[in-house]
Amino acid sequence: MGKRRRVAERGNKRPAVVGGVIAVVVAGAGLGGYALYGGGGAAAQDGSAAARKPAVRTGPLSATEVTTAARAFLTAWQQGKVAEAAAATDDPAAAGALLTGWTKDARVTGATLTAAPRAGAKVPFAVKGTVTFGKASKPVAYDSALTVVRRAKDGKPLVGWHASVVHPDLADGDTLVTGEAGDPPVKALDRDGGELTAKKYPSLGTVLDGLREKYGKKAGGTAGVELRVVRGKASKAKKASDKTLLELSEGTPGTVRTTLSPSLQAAAEKQVASAARASVVVTRASTGEILAVANSNPNFNTAFQGSLAPGSTMKVITSSLLIEKDLASANKAHPCPKYFSYGGWKFQNDDKFEIKGGTFKASFARSCNTAFISQAGKLDDDSLTKQAQQVFGLSSNNWAIGVPTFDGAVPVQSAAQKAAELIGQGGVRMNPLNMASVAATVKSGTFHQPYLVAPSVDGRSLAKAPRTMSADTLSQLRELMNYTAAHGTAAEPMAGLGPDYGAKTGSAEVDGQKQPNGWFTAYRGDLAAAGVVQQGGHGSESAGPIVAALLRAGA
Repeated sequence: MGKRRRVAERGNKRPAVVGGVIAVVVAGAGLGGYALYGGGGAAAQDGSAAARKPAVRTGPLSATEVTTAARAFLTAWQQGKVAEAAAATDDPAAAGALLTGWTKDARVTGATLTAAPRAGAKVPFAVKGTVTFGKASKPVAYDSALTVVRRAKDGKPLVGWHASVVHPDLADGDTLVTGEAGDPPVKALDRDGGELTAKKYPSLGTVLDGLREKYGKKAGGTAGVELRVVRGKASKAKKASDKTLLELSEGTPGTVRTTLSPSLQAAAEKQVASAARASVVVTRASTGEILAVANSNPNFNTAFQGSLAPGSTMKVITSSLLIEKDLASANKAHPCPKYFSYGGWKFQNDDKFEIKGGTFKASFARSCNTAFISQAGKLDDDSLTKQAQQVFGLSSNNWAIGVPTFDGAVPVQSAAQKAAELIGQGGVRMNPLNMASVAATVKSGTFHQPYLVAPSVDGRSLAKAPRTMSADTLSQLRELMNYTAAHGTAAEPMAGLGPDYGAKTGSAEVDGQKQPNGWFTAYRGDLAAAGVVQQGGHGSESAGPIVAALLRAGA
């Protein structure tokens, strides 16, 4: 329906009322029996100033401290005592501003807050209220949570303030507003004219938000009245769209047709649902049309806006560079030692393997890191950056697909970081849309900027790449990807999809993760696709089956 996601209404259970008003409804024993805590120790006997100074509380918070702090905040908030509620947090200024806006801007009245059993210092709670604007009025209900922390200067337990306390969809700096919708609704259609909804395709919630923001006013619709999240500077810097939480009165939607294939979109939704933190994109290589986009997490469009190290899938771009500069050739001998040191770092291959007397094609197919690292000293610091920008159309922040995207980043680096970028680590950042475009560029021979809405709809210009690869470089690059799909690390998921195919696997190490992110990019016929499974391990085992399944589905 082109509408943004809404908060589901809760049941009709009413909290208990004591003395006409409710402080906080206690649900379960975890918050049971709020009790005031004492001063913490006997009075000093010597009368000195140092002895009279109260000790700073330290150590873990007790159950009493957590429940007392939570009760003070929730009770004051519910009773509309903004200054008192704000003072019960560790950031009274920010809390006061957002809690004032709760009634003034979001227009929520009659709020009741129902506390659930605490989990350590965290206290979940349910929110119910009524949103009113003019003659339009609707109930609103959702779940949130707060965490109690100690104030550094005296150890006093207070609510650790973040905007998400007021509503879980708020990031710090965001606000809640009820009024005429900033953008009219849109009715988004697939390439066949069928309606796209978040209910039918859960991954499209953020995409539909972006379409409404971009085309709501251009598509001929009229705005309704809604409660929505208005993004602040920090969220806008991340290209996050405003979000509708509750629609009080419907607007009239305009119509926007997309390039999405209903069958491939349904298949993509099914594939990412089978893996945690998975994202995938399918495009038409010859045109750049986006045929499917899906994410396991419906709340963030990692497929379009993610910024992740792509691991060895970056070797597609690096290989094109090495071949162009006569530093590698598909069927010529190429070193693949166990280790290679550059810029003060010692690099190694997965499981410390080596290939003795092998070709560059063998190194690419098996994803030999040292085969690429060994060439770093023969490249300028900006060589890889220029290759990504000038041939593959990446890292220039100029894509216009119809909704917000991150267009990849290949910053100029030196020494060890330059070497790391050659294998998709260091400062390189990509997402499945970027890597699907890389596979499409290899398949088609030239960069076609991906797009979700045809440029003819609004007259926008698509990004161009300044140059193309030579015929010889392109032929060798296709040979490398084809050999990898048939005999290399991508062979298992790509089995049965040949002969007109190519692929590259990747695993990207991430600090703090036990398992690397698994990547896979491939083409078959005129389809190009890429996917990532965060903390999925090897790309052939995690993202590979997802991408291959969609290439089969699109046959």
